Amino acid sequence: MKIGNLHYRRGIITYSLSPYEQNAFAGFLKHGFPNLMRRFREKVWIVAPPFIASYLVIEWADRENKRMHRKGAQTEH
Repeated sequence: MKIGNLHYRRGIITYSLSPYEQNAFAGFLKHGFPNLMRRFREKVWIVAPPFIASYLVIEWADRENKRMHRKGAQTEH
């Protein structure tokens, strides 16, 4: 068995394209980028609220932790 001459496996069919026939960025600007923007607009309302809520909770917890760990003379009344 040499490199490039793979062992024959019964029942397995493999398809491939020649590197000369492939175009890695075919349709990227025409189809890919608009599709990316459409998906972003659809998913931002699902993903953003939990991230914003988590950020606000972490900021509040940090401020509260710093306030609770001050010395007695520096505490707020």
